[in-house]
Amino acid sequence: MSAGQKIRIGVMTSGGDAQGMNAAVRAVVRTAITRGCEVYAIREGYEGMVRGGDYIHPMDWYSVGGILHQGGTVIGTARSAAFRTREGRRTAAANLLAHGIDRLVVIGGDGSLTGANAFRQEWPELLRELVEEGRISPEVAARHPHLGLVGMVGSIDNDFAGTDMTIGADSALHRITEALDAIASTAASHQRTFVVEVMGRNCGYLALMGAISGSADWVFIPERPPATDDWQTEMCDALRAGRQSGRRDTMVIVAEGAHDRQGNPITAEQVRQVLEERLGEDTRVTILGHVQRGGAPSAFDRWMSTLLGYTAVEELLKSPPDREPQVIGIRENRITPVPLMKSVAETHAVAEAIAAHDYERAMQLRGRSFIEAYNTLQTLIQSQPPTSGANARPLRFAIIHAGGPAPGMNTAVRAAVRLILHQGHKTLGVRNGFHGLIDGDIFEMDWMSVSGWATMGGAELGTNRKVPQGSELYKVARNIEEHQINGILMIGGWAGYQALHKLFTERHIFPAFNIPLICMPATINNNLPGSELSIGADTALNNIVEAVDRIKQSAVAARRCFVVEVMGRDCGYLALMGGLASGAEQVYLPEVGIKLRDLQADLDEMIYWFKRGKRLALVIRNERANPVYTTPFICNLFEEEGGNLFEVRQSILGHLQQGGSPSPFDRIHATRLAVKCVEFLIENARSGRADGAFIGYTGGKLHLASLDEFPRMIDPQYSRPRVQWWMDLRNIADVLNQPPKDGRE
Repeated sequence: MSAGQKIRIGVMTSGGDAQGMNAAVRAVVRTAITRGCEVYAIREGYEGMVRGGDYIHPMDWYSVGGILHQGGTVIGTARSAAFRTREGRRTAAANLLAHGIDRLVVIGGDGSLTGANAFRQEWPELLRELVEEGRISPEVAARHPHLGLVGMVGSIDNDFAGTDMTIGADSALHRITEALDAIASTAASHQRTFVVEVMGRNCGYLALMGAISGSADWVFIPERPPATDDWQTEMCDALRAGRQSGRRDTMVIVAEGAHDRQGNPITAEQVRQVLEERLGEDTRVTILGHVQRGGAPSAFDRWMSTLLGYTAVEELLKSPPDREPQVIGIRENRITPVPLMKSVAETHAVAEAIAAHDYERAMQLRGRSFIEAYNTLQTLIQSQPPTSGANARPLRFAIIHAGGPAPGMNTAVRAAVRLILHQGHKTLGVRNGFHGLIDGDIFEMDWMSVSGWATMGGAELGTNRKVPQGSELYKVARNIEEHQINGILMIGGWAGYQALHKLFTERHIFPAFNIPLICMPATINNNLPGSELSIGADTALNNIVEAVDRIKQSAVAARRCFVVEVMGRDCGYLALMGGLASGAEQVYLPEVGIKLRDLQADLDEMIYWFKRGKRLALVIRNERANPVYTTPFICNLFEEEGGNLFEVRQSILGHLQQGGSPSPFDRIHATRLAVKCVEFLIENARSGRADGAFIGYTGGKLHLASLDEFPRMIDPQYSRPRVQWWMDLRNIADVLNQPPKDGRE
């Protein structure tokens, strides 16, 4: 490439569409422009690359405006028989070179990414052939000796190794969970059985996680066929027992690639026939099909895909073009490049293991968390705890909430209750938070007392922000002794952590507090130490994004600036991630604060772009970003200074952020943490230890921190952790949401 010539990057989507692809394309385009590159969209995937002409065209900042919330892919995707031929790939190379493109960002599945890598490897030979044919000059070939390549995985099946989540999988799980919730209500009304087929030819992720989040009673996945050849009897016996225990409905999830241990398909229709013939059940089949691909992307798919797209461009620019191509994935909350073909090989290994009927290997390749989820589901779907697991002297564990309500609290309680009972121990529910522990409002919970709780928002046990003090601690100690409580699981927020820490530090005065204590993070504010994501935060973020989508639609007919206030107290997680997922131009955080000069600079920027045709501006403000520069103040300031150029509206989202059914992620996360908390309590109580801890996933690993560490890890003035991982994302939000001033001049 000659000196002074800009790097030109092509971006394409290929294979099946997936929600979040548009967010990734938007991030690629805007990051590349900010970095001084030129970006070209290759429409209709490899087919557009072969056809050339208008199928490859330049993108500017505004080409990707307004696509963040759209499902599918605005640049299209198509199968291409021509690209599978040598001549087709040679023509594709010529078409790229006609635009000076020698770097590609490919968003697609393993087949698309494998094809891209083969194309990259052939690139030097293809150029040599093009020179020999006279289709390009030797000088052009010399300027573009290598094809740089970075991939992102767009696949709702979540079937790609090297990343915890693929683009579109979370949104597909939203569609599945919404459908299961809707089906469950009608099924319970008529005491019906439903068999629901979901996508997943060689991957049971959607079926398994859908079963956990939708409280299904049975599941069939490709990686783990039924243990016996007579799976029909095994399933019917289990579902019959469920009816006898009081269930009014039955839900069976079947992955489209499900089969028995000999490889014979197990279909939804086959399952329906078995249930009707053997149980006499009124059974219906629902095949969700492409509804799983449709609709707006979830908040997670928006912000994850945005971060993936940003990182893809950074990776493409910092690496030499001949470097081994990388695929950009996510491990927990960290964006991580991994070698593309190594991940492809590991992905294919799962399908090969399934084809060879080596199901143990297939499960091992899926990873530990997949295996744990499957084992947990086998416990949760039982109709009653096993009588053989009963203990002569069962331990008694109390479950309590504290802090504000968070979607997913009920899911966590349901999982914890059943996991404790499954081990042969007793579960005590404490009503109304620590008020209940002070007043002795404690009751025993059985298996069916939490039936239906997995899908419910709110907190059925009740919650508040009470932290016991003084003589109240004596009452707590007395009730622990009277009810013979051997350990406490607190599922809640900041006040709950404070309360359990108080009990932990008062052990020298109250011996009753010498029992295992553990905190499970559950707060929409996501402001707790030792955990990068709290239960409820994902649901709140989805509520924010859905509300902002509607707000944006209302602004189409007029030039408007919306100032949206979100919750979070003194933690800016919801504001920043909401801004990243909605494309807000400005986000005001309590960690940074607001200065008058900031407001003036933002106002000047807004006026500049409205004068040049901008129709909508979005500002997100955390409720405590500044005590003086409130949401009404900012609206009034912008309204006054904007004059007739634009209108200003405010929207204070309030408690709608806490409401609604928990998102699939929050249901799965709550279940996952419940397993670890129950293991902690039982292990400690059995061994006679009395550890106090708080739990969470940080940096991709389960983290158990002692309650001794709580004061060291927090900022007590602002009730938030000292380390907030998501604050590192502020610069990315600025890159993607602030156009360069010379963008249209």
